[in-house]
Amino acid sequence: MEKVGVLFDLDGVLIDSEGLYTEFWEDIEKIYPTGVDNFAYVIKGNALFKILNTYFDKSIHQDIINRVHDFENNIIYPIYDGVINFLTQLKEYNIPTAIVTSSDNVKMESLYHQHPGFKDFFDAIITGSDVTKSKPDPQGYLIAAKAINRNPVDCYVFEDSIQGLEAGMASGATVIGLTTSNPSEKIKEKAHELIDNFIGFNVETMLSIKRC
Repeated sequence: MEKVGVLFDLDGVLIDSEGLYTEFWEDIEKIYPTGVDNFAYVIKGNALFKILNTYFDKSIHQDIINRVHDFENNIIYPIYDGVINFLTQLKEYNIPTAIVTSSDNVKMESLYHQHPGFKDFFDAIITGSDVTKSKPDPQGYLIAAKAINRNPVDCYVFEDSIQGLEAGMASGATVIGLTTSNPSEKIKEKAHELIDNFIGFNVETMLSIKRC
């Protein structure tokens, strides 16, 4: 077995939550208008601290943080079909894995509570609190590769957002894009391969995907 690692984004890749977050940020934009067209889509893949510092006055940061936490404490996070089967197979092949997400620890604890045992599939989990640079900077993926003792160029990154895909490519990894959040036409130039979902996807298929 090749000495590879697998790095996953979370929302829109492992859990089906992107639509809910889009609605949430559209509501926030109505409360605190930014003037940015398609704001909820522009910020996809960004860490909360970057969103706040880029688009909102500091005086309203805490209110937005409170709204985020209230939203995340009540949201249900469905795991995409095929994900658990693929994660199980990665474990069987002894391929180390990590999550790289802009989510904070409050949200992650809620996710673990809803899906006991989900955390155990991963050798490292990098959250927004572990980075100082948000996607599309590759920092999170570089940290994750190091955490699982792998060279980034020997890793596969699974991403759905444009910012995340750019981060994966910048890390030097082989990037597999999911068409869960964007149409294939929009992201096909930002990944080495595209898949619709993990149903029927397996380790052998992943290893057959190489950087051009």
